[in-house]
Amino acid sequence: QVQLVESGGGLVQAGGSLRLSCKASGITFSINAIGWYRQAPGKQRELVATIRSGLTTNYADSVKGRFTISRDNAKNTVSLQMNGLKPEDTAVYYCYADRLRLGVRLDYWGQGTQVTVSS
Repeated sequence: QVQLVESGGGLVQAGGSLRLSCKASGITFSINAIGWYRQAPGKQRELVATIRSGLTTNYADSVKGRFTISRDNAKNTVSLQMNGLKPEDTAVYYCYADRLRLGVRLDYWGQGTQVTVSS
């Protein structure tokens, strides 16, 4: 199993910055992709950014150029630096990780952290 604990959410004005962090514990050596999804009220959960074990990154178009994801394998952490925040970035942000076990992909989720951007 993999446990994920997020930190760093909060309230910020438009144009401001926040940094989210997620610490993984458990069977962390086999984690492949790790990153962030978000869910705004009344909307489906959507990808924000992920980073693979080979450090390949994937960003949603809406955050490219504003958000930066990074990974520290030694500390089992992933961070999301969010700059130029907009009110539409308001959502609950969930840490995500996956790993393969016997050829089956297993997904893991954190509890979520609220990010609110005021206009």
